[in-house]
Amino acid sequence: METIANKWRQVKQRIREAEQAAGRDKGDVLLLAVSKTKPTSDIVALYRLGQRHFAESYVQEAVLKQSALAAFDISWHFIGPIQSNKTKVIARHFSWVHSVDRLKIARRLSDQRPDTLPPLNICLQVNISGEASKSGISLGDLPELIDAVRSLPRLRLRGVMAIPEPEQDFQKQRQPFAQLHQAVNALSGTPLDTFSMGMSADLEAAIAEGATIVRVGTGLFGPRQYP
Repeated sequence: METIANKWRQVKQRIREAEQAAGRDKGDVLLLAVSKTKPTSDIVALYRLGQRHFAESYVQEAVLKQSALAAFDISWHFIGPIQSNKTKVIARHFSWVHSVDRLKIARRLSDQRPDTLPPLNICLQVNISGEASKSGISLGDLPELIDAVRSLPRLRLRGVMAIPEPEQDFQKQRQPFAQLHQAVNALSGTPLDTFSMGMSADLEAAIAEGATIVRVGTGLFGPRQYP
């Protein structure tokens, strides 16, 4: 059976090869390990290999893992849908939030972020494929939300996140990533430095179109087992 260490090395190699193919520098792209539903033992195994950034989607599960792994220097990212009654916990327990798609949630995160912690790194989730089943703001509404979130004192707006509709063809995979990257770069104001886009099946296409963070779960941990 393939070990988690081998899978991690394979994903890291895929990222490096995609960086090279896109003419980008080594290390341009951060690997974010999506550890939701996976045991803390898997997180520790990757941590010992050098992985430091982990993502969770379920607040209660994440907080339990963070408590168990408090001795580890992990940067925790929240990537799931955000309910209003969960913002206080998210604001206190994460360094990054990738899934902000409305001003109400951003305001609550800012208001509830403790002054003792650095500003919370924020990505705005864009529904780039226009799927009714997916969260995210439209590209047309993105500039207004960017301006509003930039004014919130306990947040640091870093960039955008997207989960396009699945495609098998490489060129078709690239199209929504290219559209998002071009749209964001065309906006006036302070440049955004983070494009959280690309997962196990399409990370090469995302890197070709400017991804700075790829979110990989299945490629590292295998299929998820939901209760």
